[in-house]
Amino acid sequence: MKPHSNFLDKPPRVLAVALNPALDHTLELDHLRVGEVNRALRMQIDVGGKGINVASCLADFGVHSAVTGQIGLANAAQFEALFNAKGIDNHCVYLGGLTRINTKLVDLSSGTTTDINMPGPSLTPDAIKALLEQLRTTISQLVSAGSWVVTSGSLPPDWPANTYAGLIHHVHSLGGHVLLDASGAAMAAGLGAGPDIIKPNLAELSELIGRSLSGTDSVVAAARELLARPNAPGMVIVSMGGEGALFVNRQQALLAHAIPTELISSVGAGDAMVAGIVAAQIEGLALSECACLATAFSAAKLTRLGPHMPSPETVRALAQMVHLSSIG
Repeated sequence: MKPHSNFLDKPPRVLAVALNPALDHTLELDHLRVGEVNRALRMQIDVGGKGINVASCLADFGVHSAVTGQIGLANAAQFEALFNAKGIDNHCVYLGGLTRINTKLVDLSSGTTTDINMPGPSLTPDAIKALLEQLRTTISQLVSAGSWVVTSGSLPPDWPANTYAGLIHHVHSLGGHVLLDASGAAMAAGLGAGPDIIKPNLAELSELIGRSLSGTDSVVAAARELLARPNAPGMVIVSMGGEGALFVNRQQALLAHAIPTELISSVGAGDAMVAGIVAAQIEGLALSECACLATAFSAAKLTRLGPHMPSPETVRALAQMVHLSSIG
């Protein structure tokens, strides 16, 4: 494993942990016909993975960000090009071989996207342990009181489910804050470590609670159950696609309604929302303002392919269009 770093005099405001990044191979189709020959209208290859998407959206908004994690040496050039173009500090470890490649099939007739995601690199237990130690060292060098760290995305094969939990404890020991956006066992274990904010989608929240959820009131009740647990986060944000997103803390529950906008691709819209949530925390915004800005980030991302955002002025204008409803 080859570590890479470009430490600068100015520390990043946000560190995104990208343990399982990807190259997203997006194909646009007029209509996806399963089991038949399909002719693509357009193809695009973008650097992706949740942590990298978050850092890229923040960089477009003018927030100095950094990425740590692992990427494959064989196709690292595309990641480096994105980092250099956007001024994202690169603190990734370079592994032999390729970073995984995911395929996105965009059906223009229905506006839906079908994801075919690869699992990621397989490492030995000793290699995973060594990589985690390198990540902890990087975090120690970059994180200080008030810093934000985003732990998001799937874990590569054979990584322990408590990986994010350990990183959350480490960040907190340095005085930093953590937003957790994961699923399954990684999310459940990470939640027990007391992240400051979590952002599950509806299915992920149902899995955490252990029951199906239908209706806004039931989602708010589930979020409040999480807020009442030991080591609870300070805020639960639940993305619900076209129904908007719920922003819940111990004082309020707000539904941010989705903004009607041109849909180019839904890929990365949740990651853009995470970026907007963190940007709002850096600006010290109240829950209502956070909900508006995060929803604007997500809506803005829908109009772009790849991990890119329109101008900050456009995003802030969209935030003014967000309608909020107070729940309960």
